[in-house]
Amino acid sequence: MELSALQIIWFALLAVLWIGYLTLEGFGFGTGMLLKILPRNEKERRLALNTIGPHWDGNEVFLLTAGGATFAAFPEWYATMFSGMYMALVAILIFLIIRISALEWRGKINSAGWRSMWDNLHTGVAWLVTLVWGVAFGNLVQGTEIQVGHYASRGGEFVPADPANIDSALAAGDQHFLTGGFVSLFTPYTLVGGVVFLLLFLTHGALWLSIKTKGEFHDRAIAMAKKLSLASTGLTAIWAVWGQFVYSGHLWGLIPLAIAAATLIGSTLAIQKGKDVSSFFLSFAGLAFAVVWVFSTFGVNAMKSSINSAYDLTLVQASATAPTQSVMLIAAIIFVPIVLGYTAWSYKSFAGRLGVENISDKPAGLDPKKVREFAQA
Repeated sequence: MELSALQIIWFALLAVLWIGYLTLEGFGFGTGMLLKILPRNEKERRLALNTIGPHWDGNEVFLLTAGGATFAAFPEWYATMFSGMYMALVAILIFLIIRISALEWRGKINSAGWRSMWDNLHTGVAWLVTLVWGVAFGNLVQGTEIQVGHYASRGGEFVPADPANIDSALAAGDQHFLTGGFVSLFTPYTLVGGVVFLLLFLTHGALWLSIKTKGEFHDRAIAMAKKLSLASTGLTAIWAVWGQFVYSGHLWGLIPLAIAAATLIGSTLAIQKGKDVSSFFLSFAGLAFAVVWVFSTFGVNAMKSSINSAYDLTLVQASATAPTQSVMLIAAIIFVPIVLGYTAWSYKSFAGRLGVENISDKPAGLDPKKVREFAQA
């Protein structure tokens, strides 16, 4: 069966949502990873956190919407991916909860130990969740050990379907399963993908801090971005060419790949000249087209099988019914522009640069000795 217009539209909408999440939260995670590296004192750490403070929770909307849209528009994709990558996705959820807690609770108590604990947790999970995202997207490009079949009622052994009769097997009730297990998600390609994401987000975060701050901190952010951009652009080029010619083969993928390469190289050249604003937006575009390239490697598939292409989960197989996608499209037409609108408004409203002089000398948070005074009232 050929893809319908609705299926193509929803596939494109999912790509847009992931572009929104990774380009916006990319610098948020990058800032978190640099929190214990770039700032030299408490005021500078507060300065770094204040640059993402108005935006991080709004950026998470893109992730929630992408997950919900996948569940509704391509339920079989959601089921196969979430069941096969269950441990990785649970890890991401736990990391994000810790990150949210660190951002919200850091300033609640005026204690150096309290702040240090949350900063360490924030930094640690920023590194970990970025690494997991990189491994996850690497698996989507490379393909995972997916098979069509069923588990025997006795013994629980997996019974794979005949690759020559997949349609009959699916009609008889067989399903797509990731049979390789959690360990199969880690290969040389996916691990390099994790490192690529780390470097890209670190660079994006350093560039964000450079355009949002002033003074000595701004200068250090630029110096950091100059070093990181060279490494991130170089390794990303190797990883993307590897994926394109070994795991994709779709010629149309060369277009977003070329644009991503040009913008990332442009970003690197711009920051070497100290043009932080131009470099940041070129980095933003580079990340966006890198996501487009990742989705281009799918072809007509939602998930590729590294065992046998006959086991690929196609978008048609993964799709919800046309009436479901039609009703959802009406909601998307109404609400996606609203989300994009308030996102643009929030960034415009907080477009100024900050310096350490904008950070109050007065310690934030409640005196630790008074935390439990309410219990004595």
